[in-house]
Amino acid sequence: MTASSEKVVGALRNALKQVESLREQNRELVAAATEPMAIIGMACRYPGGVRSPEDLWHLVTTGVDAVGPMPTDRGWDLAALDAFGSVEGVPRVPRQGGFLDDVAGFDAGFFRIAPRDALVMDPQQRLLLEVAWEALERAGIVPADLRGGDTGVFVGGGTGDYRVPMHGLEWQTAQSGSLLAGRLAYTLGLQGPTLAVDTGCSSSLVSLHLAAQALRSRECSLALAGGVTVMSTPAGFVEFAVQGALSPDGRCKAFSDTADGTGWSEGAGVLVLERLSDAERNGHRILAVVRGSAVNQDGASNGMTAPNGPAQVRVIRQALANADLPAAGVDVVEAHGTGTRLGDPIEAQALLATYGQDRERPLLLGSIKSNIGHSQAAAGVAGVIKMVQAMRNGILPCTLHVDTASSHVDWTAGAVELLTEPAEWPETGWPRRAGVSAFGASGTNTHVLLERGSGTPAATEPSAVPAGVVPWVLSARTRQALRDQAAALLSHVDSTESVPADIGLSLATSRSGFEHRAVVLAGDTAGAARSLSALAAGTPDAGVVEGTVAAGKTAFVFSGQGSQRLGMGSGLYRRFPVFAEAFDEVAAELAEHLGAPLRDVVWGEDPELLDDTGWTQPALFAVEVALYRLVRSWRLTPDYLIGHSVGEITAAHAAGALALGEACAMVAARARLMRDLPGDRNAGAMVAVEAAEEEVAPLLAGYAERVAIAAVNGPESVVLSGTREAVTELAGVLAERGHRTRNLRVSRAFHSPLMDPMLPGFRAALDGLPSRPPEIPVVSNVTGALVESGELGRPDYWVEHARRAVRFADGVRTLAGLGVTTFLELGPGGSLASMVRQTLDAGEDTGGVAVPLLREDKDEESAAVRALAELHTAGVRVGWPELLAGTGAGIVDLPTYPFQRERFWPATGTRSTDAAGMGLVPAEHPLLGAVAVSAEDGTTLVTGRLSLAAQPWLADHVVGGTVLFPGTGFLELVLAAAERVGCDRVEELTLAIPLVLGERDQVAVQVWIGAAESGRREVRVYSRPGQLIDADWTEHAGGVLSTGAPAAEPCAPWWPPEGARPVDLDGHYDLLAGNGLLT
Repeated sequence: MTASSEKVVGALRNALKQVESLREQNRELVAAATEPMAIIGMACRYPGGVRSPEDLWHLVTTGVDAVGPMPTDRGWDLAALDAFGSVEGVPRVPRQGGFLDDVAGFDAGFFRIAPRDALVMDPQQRLLLEVAWEALERAGIVPADLRGGDTGVFVGGGTGDYRVPMHGLEWQTAQSGSLLAGRLAYTLGLQGPTLAVDTGCSSSLVSLHLAAQALRSRECSLALAGGVTVMSTPAGFVEFAVQGALSPDGRCKAFSDTADGTGWSEGAGVLVLERLSDAERNGHRILAVVRGSAVNQDGASNGMTAPNGPAQVRVIRQALANADLPAAGVDVVEAHGTGTRLGDPIEAQALLATYGQDRERPLLLGSIKSNIGHSQAAAGVAGVIKMVQAMRNGILPCTLHVDTASSHVDWTAGAVELLTEPAEWPETGWPRRAGVSAFGASGTNTHVLLERGSGTPAATEPSAVPAGVVPWVLSARTRQALRDQAAALLSHVDSTESVPADIGLSLATSRSGFEHRAVVLAGDTAGAARSLSALAAGTPDAGVVEGTVAAGKTAFVFSGQGSQRLGMGSGLYRRFPVFAEAFDEVAAELAEHLGAPLRDVVWGEDPELLDDTGWTQPALFAVEVALYRLVRSWRLTPDYLIGHSVGEITAAHAAGALALGEACAMVAARARLMRDLPGDRNAGAMVAVEAAEEEVAPLLAGYAERVAIAAVNGPESVVLSGTREAVTELAGVLAERGHRTRNLRVSRAFHSPLMDPMLPGFRAALDGLPSRPPEIPVVSNVTGALVESGELGRPDYWVEHARRAVRFADGVRTLAGLGVTTFLELGPGGSLASMVRQTLDAGEDTGGVAVPLLREDKDEESAAVRALAELHTAGVRVGWPELLAGTGAGIVDLPTYPFQRERFWPATGTRSTDAAGMGLVPAEHPLLGAVAVSAEDGTTLVTGRLSLAAQPWLADHVVGGTVLFPGTGFLELVLAAAERVGCDRVEELTLAIPLVLGERDQVAVQVWIGAAESGRREVRVYSRPGQLIDADWTEHAGGVLSTGAPAAEPCAPWWPPEGARPVDLDGHYDLLAGNGLLT
């Protein structure tokens, strides 16, 4: 082959590679553009007491008709609906509908919303906050983890009719439909695309469609989609009833021959959506998959709100194309099915024309509106939740109120069958699939295609070691909510086959941490149930750790010599691989210094060998390093470190000041040199004394070079160390003074003059020790203060450390002064934790928690989990998922947060302009609003409000540049009021003070009419600023009203009257203006 040929071949190969690369990129782009969306969480509220998807499923599978009478707790004037008459003896405005329970209830404190603001807020917003929170919990997502992220919010709904009269105004901004999505994003701190969608009854499905589009285009990584409707007044019933669109009995008889109109209801539903690939990677449960969707418009059709059959056909075909599915591949359609005589036949014909053709099995058709009514903006998402549950359970609920299928539909035109009875989902050979339709009165149509999800996460971790005790973590904003949380979980445990590890992991990973906390230590389900019962009742229980979060920092405390015990760490070694690996690593590093396996001594059968300081110190170091790495794997992070004697070497290593090899060499040399000190081992002794250092120190004057204070462990706790004879003698003196003493089990008299012979050798063993600053601050035993940078790499420091007293109490005080409130002891027992508590209790601030990770007489795993529980309830972050790693635990459904609802609803449901709602008589006058008659003395008060905004024509009456209420206006007010009391004559009216109207003023006016005396009544006119309810009233006019004969007829029936003379008006208005008068 020639050189030119080789170049051509090479070029062709490169071109082929580029073509294949472009094809792969194209495949990836196509896959991303058509990727299905996973529904990973759902929550809802619907009529019939439905508070969860499970409740909704129970309602539809048991055939419940959730339509009921209008609520009596919303301030509706139901009697006033009678004014709209009846049709054939049935009220024109139906008295039935689908209503939510406790729509006024809201946990304002949970969402950090002031009660005043909660009262003004649209209840649709309040409902969405709770339902969205529950949807995220059910998705296994902690809402706080989304704060500041790109989660999108797509909510269907409109501006509600809820208005709260306050300060004489009706607050409307808080009811804006835009806030349905905005409030949710604001409260949860979500920063992705946020849209409030109002396309009428298709709003929630359009929101779902938009959410899927945003996820595919990667505008967001997670999305909340749904809809909400709350009817705060009966206005919607009245409006549609007058048009003849509502069923007289309030029920949707979808596709029935008896269909006679739709029936209004309300509700809310929220879905949590994620790209399918992300859901699988994140291990989220996939409840269902959104395969495709489409949205279109009726356009110019047979009426603005009339359904358009061809448009419905188009949107179904567009959705199938978007999902890349044949019509025959869809088993069921959850129809719009409103139960109207016009809409249902049009929809049925569209389904027959699309899904009803070329299929072996008939398409099954149903509508949830037959159960709960037409929940308007929340209707589409109700259908989605129903279908997701149906796919998961393999059952298709029946549609109610269909005795005979509609005769207005040619059901023979295709293979479509109404679900008039429950049915099993047909076996088809492909995944269960369903379509859901929603058509808005605005003309916006949408169709969504769902497919059954895998349910469980794509990959579950196999169980390696079963957990001996499982933490069930609960928290709440309030103590009562915590009790309710326990009660709800207890009910769940009693009614399901619960796996403790599954519940533990689910609580730990999908629930937020609040101020009031409790941890139930679940050894088995029965024991956990007993503990939950006690927690719910507020009674103490050994299996419950409870506390309230407190601010503060955390310090790790490493135990010293004397805390060792045979078998220490063996339980953790068997249970937790992190501990085992760390212990083995340290033991291997120590082996070259010790000459024998450390494990044989620590987990052997000879306590005296372990008590030999040559083994004790390395053993404690190995166990404590392993404990440190274990708790760090559980996400515990210290702000400070402190050790007791040899424990400070572990602290220095944990802080990064000593490498593992350096620390092992140090602790081995220290132990060996102390063990090999010359002389009889029984010559030395150590005694703990319950006395203050200030009292003990002066007694040492006569014992120079024989006794020293080896440790100051607390305000009333010191340790004496030295020759046995001298220590015993001094302890006796202190005992005679009333101080308790206790001989310590030691092989040497540590931190005393008896250590002096080993110090030079120890100094030599540390030559070449590198100097590194600690990555975590360490408090020194030598000074009781923070170690200075580089100090832990100085050999002389460690020599001094071995000889001088352990100033542990000073170190604890230093840490407390630095803001440490939580102390975790890492060692075989809890002796240091009790010392910490003594020091804290003696200080000014007695707060703080001191917790030992292990306890001498307790199972190590149980003790460690309880310690974590104590830390967690104090506010320390704990990695519970890491604790449960390797147990095979999975995510399961659990009760959601128990909101503590209070009633937020105006005392009356009427508007502020509705005088009748205030117990007054409407004045029906452009200047006056209401009339009230005193029950005591017969006086009458007629009230109103004046402003240039409400009565702009008043601005034309200007005097001297100031708008004045005209004199004829006062006369009109008095005449209108006089008519109310049966007077027809104003005998006298004196104007005393002008009534000035500013550009922005709102002026409250009152016309006071006295009781009748001899057919006459006194009348007075007052005003005050409408915004100032405490302002004084100003009297502007006064006079007398009466009744009498009709006024005399004019003397002549023509104009001008006889004898009148014309007057020249040229310049008249200019003259008035010049004098400051302009009318």
